[in-house]
Amino acid sequence: MRFDYALVHLTYTIPPAILLSILYAPLCTTRDLYKIAFLVTIAVVSTIPWDSYLIRTNIWSYPPHGVIGLKIVDIPVEEVFFFVIQTYNTSLLYLLLSKPVLHSVYLVKEEKGRSRWKYIKLLGQLGLALVIKKGIEYVRAGGRHTYLGLILVWAVPFLWMLWALAYQFLVNLPWTSTIVPIALPTLYLWVVDTLALKRGTWVIEQGTKTGWTLWPGLEIEEAVFFLLTNCLIVFGLVAFDNAVAVLDAFPAHYPHFSGLPSPITLVRALLLPAQTYDDDRILGLQQCVARLRAKSRSFYLASSVFQGRLRIDLIILYSFCRVADDLIDNAKDPAEARQWVQTLKTYLDLCYGGPTKTADGREIPARDPNQGPATQHIMQHFPPDTQLTLLLLPTDRLAKEPLYELLKGFEMDLQFTASSSSGPIKAEADLDTYGARVAGTVALLCIQLVMFHYPSGTSEVTAQRLMRAGHDMGIALQYTNIVRDLQVDALNTRRVYVPPAWLKKEKLTAESFIAGITKTSSASGGSGAGTSDSDAFFLKKLAALRSRLLDRAFAFYDRSKSAIEELPVEARAPMRVAVESYMQIARELRRPGGFMVKAGRATVPVWRRLWVAWRALCGPVGGRG
Repeated sequence: MRFDYALVHLTYTIPPAILLSILYAPLCTTRDLYKIAFLVTIAVVSTIPWDSYLIRTNIWSYPPHGVIGLKIVDIPVEEVFFFVIQTYNTSLLYLLLSKPVLHSVYLVKEEKGRSRWKYIKLLGQLGLALVIKKGIEYVRAGGRHTYLGLILVWAVPFLWMLWALAYQFLVNLPWTSTIVPIALPTLYLWVVDTLALKRGTWVIEQGTKTGWTLWPGLEIEEAVFFLLTNCLIVFGLVAFDNAVAVLDAFPAHYPHFSGLPSPITLVRALLLPAQTYDDDRILGLQQCVARLRAKSRSFYLASSVFQGRLRIDLIILYSFCRVADDLIDNAKDPAEARQWVQTLKTYLDLCYGGPTKTADGREIPARDPNQGPATQHIMQHFPPDTQLTLLLLPTDRLAKEPLYELLKGFEMDLQFTASSSSGPIKAEADLDTYGARVAGTVALLCIQLVMFHYPSGTSEVTAQRLMRAGHDMGIALQYTNIVRDLQVDALNTRRVYVPPAWLKKEKLTAESFIAGITKTSSASGGSGAGTSDSDAFFLKKLAALRSRLLDRAFAFYDRSKSAIEELPVEARAPMRVAVESYMQIARELRRPGGFMVKAGRATVPVWRRLWVAWRALCGPVGGRG
């Protein structure tokens, strides 16, 4: 039958391509498409001359009854399609597994003459060079090692070059971004090749193969071929991401980098000496990512679908908010907490205060990394593990007012005392103000960063409307946060964020609310199981208060969610994920059957977080759901 090779594709290569395409489609960006097209082009152009030579010299062949007959440079079109589909499938798997990774944090500055990386690079080059040498020997000897030698001589020089360019990433990246996307397609194609060889879809000539097999039916040459070709694909993708990581991470070197770098720009980025990397920026980004991963699983998940420098700026902004909150919350007493608020205000004053003049008339920018007054203030007054976040905060693209308002929100928290568990929350309007200050401001700042990185096509009027909507969405998320942490806040800090009028309606005070939380939590772990009648009565009141807070959260959410679809197209789906991942907590809290609790907080199962994120990427999501 003349369709044997075509049936291999229809049965074994196209179905995985369809599945991977469906899975990755919501995550796919223009840069991803560019990357795949780039790799496919290189794969086809570099493989055709080699494959054509093998066919013309009768090292392998395709029985006429197995192919339809159309050829490109003596190569059956089915074989050329194999170059494309293998590269496509392996690339999609790599992209899917690498999506959560912020590649810039895996860059390493190499100290000249004192770096172990020089030896790692040389060791890899030496090992690959020895393999090339062996391949040349096999080709020269001819006979049964010919095919194996030709595979090594063709593939390994490319690997040698890619290793020389991207060895840091090939060593540093998580194994899920390197080993897995090589191993899984290789194992799968070994099975496919075994079936094809047994069926006679393609044939290796007896005089040019060793006769060794990896397992019955799989020639060792074919096993090596598929291993090396998948290595080539993944090494190429890693090198691409290495170059883009350099471009994204170092705006000082590449101030005007666009989202789709030319091949020349990619090569220049890879050739940038590692000795010139800004190690403070790399370490700062590593600290920011670690802080995000530890403190917010929802926003860590959401951050992975933003891209480029916007993703980096959003992670730094979150880290700053976390640093400020932790400095104030972890103070040993209210006086120290207020001092931290003042120290942060001084930091903002200096960042936005403009340059200073030296005695000789020179102007020093406020954020100058060596002598700037803001930099000196950071180094003198903040703990070492917070300094880099403060140095990296992109104040040049953020309005100052929301940052000062954020600090006012932290000051509101300091009004909670042992004698005043309701603190500044005297009415519903106070709770709205609190939410606006501690979360609405952050959402507004996020919108500002989106508009900075994707400025085209948005009028000033639309931008202002989007920022107002973002502000309201932030309040919705803060209400959700309050509901999630009702019990934790009452138990650990004796704070009650429920307005007194709401408590009064349930015949409670702040003090009786805390007492009820304490009693039911100690009796049943907060689940309500095994409680007395009085405890059950309190839990009904707690559920009523929780429901009222959630109603308020969804009111802000419902009136602002449509604005997401007016954002620049590059940010819409990621922003949906950021919002819906957090609002899913609110939906879990409304579940009739109850919700999962971890460390005293309502939590969303991992599988459901991933489903919500994927659904949000696909398009606008319903409301209270």
